[in-house]
Amino acid sequence: MYTKKVMDHFMNPRNMGEIEEASGVGTVGNAKCGDIMRMYLQVEDDIITDVKFKTFGCGAAIATSSIATELVKGKTIEEALKVTNKAVVEALDGLPPVKVHCSLLAEEALHAALWDYAQKNHIKIEGLEPPKKDINEEEEIKE
Repeated sequence: MYTKKVMDHFMNPRNMGEIEEASGVGTVGNAKCGDIMRMYLQVEDDIITDVKFKTFGCGAAIATSSIATELVKGKTIEEALKVTNKAVVEALDGLPPVKVHCSLLAEEALHAALWDYAQKNHIKIEGLEPPKKDINEEEEIKE
């Protein structure tokens, strides 16, 4: 059902945790369906120098969060913006069709963190749109 890469990133997630005073933080998901992702970015000179995540959800949600962090670490903001849910699925060698929504959440969490970074720094990132508001504050990942 799951590829070896999905299982590896689920069993051994990379970059799990949080970044204190992150340059950007994005939280996406819907507590009613059970998957919530929070992504933290540290940006220095337009480069993502560190990225971490916290995910509440299924194995596929954890795996997509993990691989997404690997795909953007060390990249420029513009390169990170090009990381799509399709790229996440491909990097994991595929996902079952019923789990593809997890890759979309990973893309949305990244974009939400980039949006937060842009807002904090009063900059416009070409092609970046405001994140969707699916989560109520009381439903967010608790520390």
